[in-house]
Amino acid sequence: MTYLLDTTAFSALMRHGAKIRARVSALAATDRAVLCTITRGEVLYGLERLPHGKRRSDLETEAMRLFAQFSCLSVPEAAGDRYAHIKWENERKGTPLDENDLWIAATALSIGAVLVTTDSDFQRVSSLPVEDWTQ
Repeated sequence: MTYLLDTTAFSALMRHGAKIRARVSALAATDRAVLCTITRGEVLYGLERLPHGKRRSDLETEAMRLFAQFSCLSVPEAAGDRYAHIKWENERKGTPLDENDLWIAATALSIGAVLVTTDSDFQRVSSLPVEDWTQ
C-alpha cells in the first residue's frame, strides 16, 4: 500500500509525534510512505514565513532530514482529471476545498494511495481513503 503524507502529517513528524513515527516505523516492507510536491511546497512556505533564528534553523534541519527519508512524487498527469472532478463535486455540494488540498487529494487518488492527514476537510472527498496516524 502507498500512503501519501499531507502537510499536517508531515508537520506531526517534524514535531516528533510518537504515534505517527511509530506508524511509519511499523510499515510493512511492501508498503511505502511518500510526499508530493504540494506538501513539500507547503512545508517550505511555512519555514520561509518564520523569522530567522534558532527555531527556524532547527525546523529547517528537521524538515530536510525528513525530506531525505521520503520519496517526493511529482503531481501526475492523471491528478488533473481527478482535480477537476473533486473541485466540481465539492463546489456543487457547497463545500469547496483549499486549492492545495484539492491537488493533494487528486494526487492520492491518481496514485491509488491512502491519504495520511489530520485535516478533516479531506473526509469530504468521495472515495478518498483517509487515515489519521496521530490518533
